[in-house]
Amino acid sequence: MTWFCRVGLAAFALLLFAAPMPATADTKRVVLLHSFGQDFKPWSEYAKTIRSELQRQSPWQLDITDHSLVTARSKNADPEVPFVAYLRALFAEQQPDLIVSIGAPAAAFVQRYRPQLFANIPMVFTAVDERRVQFSALSEHDVVVAVRIDYRRAIENILQVLPDTEKVMVVVGTSPVEQFWKEEIGKAVKPLENRVSFAWTDNLSFDDLLKHAAALPPRSAIFWELMIVDAAGFVHEGNTALAKLYGVSNAPIFSYDESFFGREIVGGPLLRVLDSSRQTAAVAVRILGGEKAGGIKTSSVKFSTPKFDWREMQRWGISENRLPPGSEVVFREPTAWERYRWQITSILLALLVQSAMIAWLLVERLGRRRAETRSRKLSLEVLHLNRAAEAGALSASFAHDLGQPTLCIALNVQRAESLLSKDRPELGKIREAVIDISRANDHAAAIIKQSRKLLKRRSDPEIQQETDLNAVIADALSILSTEANHRQVVLLAAIHKGSLLVRADPVHLLQVVLNLVTNAMDAMADIPSATRQVVIRTMLLGHSTAGVAVIDCGPGIPNATMGDIFDTFYTTKEHGTGLGLSIARTIVESYGGKIWAENCAGGGAVFQFIIPLSADVTTARRTTRQRFAREPVKA
Repeated sequence: MTWFCRVGLAAFALLLFAAPMPATADTKRVVLLHSFGQDFKPWSEYAKTIRSELQRQSPWQLDITDHSLVTARSKNADPEVPFVAYLRALFAEQQPDLIVSIGAPAAAFVQRYRPQLFANIPMVFTAVDERRVQFSALSEHDVVVAVRIDYRRAIENILQVLPDTEKVMVVVGTSPVEQFWKEEIGKAVKPLENRVSFAWTDNLSFDDLLKHAAALPPRSAIFWELMIVDAAGFVHEGNTALAKLYGVSNAPIFSYDESFFGREIVGGPLLRVLDSSRQTAAVAVRILGGEKAGGIKTSSVKFSTPKFDWREMQRWGISENRLPPGSEVVFREPTAWERYRWQITSILLALLVQSAMIAWLLVERLGRRRAETRSRKLSLEVLHLNRAAEAGALSASFAHDLGQPTLCIALNVQRAESLLSKDRPELGKIREAVIDISRANDHAAAIIKQSRKLLKRRSDPEIQQETDLNAVIADALSILSTEANHRQVVLLAAIHKGSLLVRADPVHLLQVVLNLVTNAMDAMADIPSATRQVVIRTMLLGHSTAGVAVIDCGPGIPNATMGDIFDTFYTTKEHGTGLGLSIARTIVESYGGKIWAENCAGGGAVFQFIIPLSADVTTARRTTRQRFAREPVKA
């Protein structure tokens, strides 16, 4: 069956099944005449936008119908005859108010058959380059909304953004309109042939075209004109051909029309679809309103502000610095800040608050450590002052003890001088006097040494040394012996056999024992002198703890005050400071020990403290509270 018969049958079927619906008096009938079909780019995009703009701008109800000219796909003009017959029959009873031809083939068709079909119907030629319109053949019923494609500028845009380009493949098919534009592009880019070589695809099937695109050498680019009919005679509708080319191409793709923009092409100066469609709709509304088409003058739509796809720029390494001035970059991926601004702000704010809290805690910690250091220093001062006070209280005893050896020294010195003054000195007696002087001197030195121990200042309670607890008790008894005799108190010692080595400052432990024994002697001031007795015991508790107990025969501790006696500044003495027992507790606990007091069953009170042995100090400091053991003490 010939092309003529097939088209005739199609026209007859359309005449039967596509008869126009009756329109109301207020309805305007508009026919959109397509060059190739409703799905061929770029005209399909223009048709959609024109329809939308007509509906938006028109004050009337519109009845818009679409018809496609299929003959533009080939060079054979014979099938146009039945299509003309079809249109005459279609509009025989009621002609449209306006015909809008979209694309150059539709415009050429209308101008060829205007006397037979549309002699007095207003026409708007749109989406057509001004070079494709026969302006001399226009009637008073015609108006053109033309475009002007500047191919040279389009190619120069490629060379500007990719200055190393050496080859441009121009995609163009074999249909008459495509061949026309191949010649026009060749004329436009002829001055650029000394800079770049051009390859044409009208002699290739589309499959071969894809292979060539995939094998393009470096520094190549592709310029997409049209691909309606390839060399094998296949027709390509919609965006399928461009999408396939994009999928295999190893070179960036450029074009001239915005309808191709959005994924496959890089961009550049483009014909803006909305500019042309909006102007077309505005002209159409004026004609539908009664204005003569021939009296409406329009200017050609040219390239708009260059527009580029940021994604393709990133893919092909195109710097924004190479874009034409004023270019618009779209589809730019938002930065992390733009995408997560509120989340980042919230996180930074949280970090700022957290940093402020950490800084505040560090300042607090530093302040606390300084306060602890100051407190430790003050505690050392208090300890020293307490020992000085004790030394002052025992000064009479020291004076009494020193009086005997110094008197002995003085008497023996006089005796020696007397013996030496004789004509015949008795050397034996002089030797005895010197020996007595030496003994008295050693005695005085021992008494002074004990006093210095009591008054000695230590720099830090954490400075520890291995100390025998039994030796500390012996020093305490030596220091307190004179005071005990003066108060008529008997001091008894029950010393554990073997050494009790603890890691502690001996002066600190001596201060604790002196405090406890002095308090015990004070507690017995009101009982008969015959019963005044203080027992000092040392003991080994288990394998890691040593203990000391000071037992007196006094009235005991009232139960109501038992829990307060170790509190700072608590005292029951008329001239007491309330620091002795508090300081004793501080010293014992600083070495990982514990101190407490109890009443004895037979009367009197016992003060006890325990302290870890030197081999277990570190462990005992962590577990002392769990391992405190109290050994019953009997007076």
